[in-house]
Amino acid sequence: MTDTLLSVRVAQKLVAAQDIVSLALVDAGGGELPVFTPGAHIDVYLPGGLIRQYSLMNDCRDRTQFCIGVLREPQSRGGSIVLHDQVQVGDVLQISAPRNRFELQPCAHSLLLAGGIGITPLLCMARQLQAQAADFSLHYSCRTQARAAFLAEIAPLVQTGRAHLHFDDELQTILNAPAVLAQAAQQGAQVYVCGPAGYLEFIRGQASAAGLAGTQIHFERFALDESQRPQVGGGDVAFQVQLASTGEIFDIPADETVTQALDRQGVFIPVSCEEGICGTCLTGVKSGLPDHRDSYLTDDEHAANDEFTPCCSRALTPLLVLDL
Repeated sequence: MTDTLLSVRVAQKLVAAQDIVSLALVDAGGGELPVFTPGAHIDVYLPGGLIRQYSLMNDCRDRTQFCIGVLREPQSRGGSIVLHDQVQVGDVLQISAPRNRFELQPCAHSLLLAGGIGITPLLCMARQLQAQAADFSLHYSCRTQARAAFLAEIAPLVQTGRAHLHFDDELQTILNAPAVLAQAAQQGAQVYVCGPAGYLEFIRGQASAAGLAGTQIHFERFALDESQRPQVGGGDVAFQVQLASTGEIFDIPADETVTQALDRQGVFIPVSCEEGICGTCLTGVKSGLPDHRDSYLTDDEHAANDEFTPCCSRALTPLLVLDL
């Protein structure tokens, strides 16, 4: 939350597919952009106070630009609409430095499984693996070819047999997930999955059935299904948080999140997804036990109890002392 923001200029904006645009962002001062690794994403600060996360999809050796792909969400909370309809070439935006919790792991074979707009981080991974002459395969699933973005970039990989395209309306091309994941299990592969929530859950279920261990599956979410979203209320109880820097104590009612209650009382914590999947609001915990309700932190990070996501997580103790 305290990272220095970077100023970038929109150097290019293109229609990449039905309801998808791609944007190339360059340093507003003409310099090089920070180093990033495949799987990384940036926070993009948008007009109206919105913050949204987008995966970087360009070659990570290219320091001149950050490229992102943006799907117009039918039930958008505003971010994708702003980028589609308002942000134009020449506009200057603020972004965070790249962060990565979706890193490639050393292995004999990498299996990349993309659903829809989930192709963006996996395209960057494929570029890196190709440059390293590593053994990998990419499977890209979309509803139709018209909705499949970045096909020109993927075409060379298709020609060499590294990439495979799957479309719901072309039955002969539909992904045979059990077979692909069974082969991955035999190869001892590391599997990387990105796409809509339903796609992720389907692949994770098929991976488990194929005998792949949890440590072999790596995934990144863009959003949760309604049934998976953390809920506030019901059996929740009120508690308090204290700011370690000032000693101030604030009440958190049972029917408000920590970020909502603090914002109302004059303490602002940047938030984006408000579902515990992006990490924008991640806050250190000095003492007390959080009630973790996110899907961003790992099980080991939950067990450490030294940070939590105040957009959705709560407290198991009457008081949490926050590193604010």
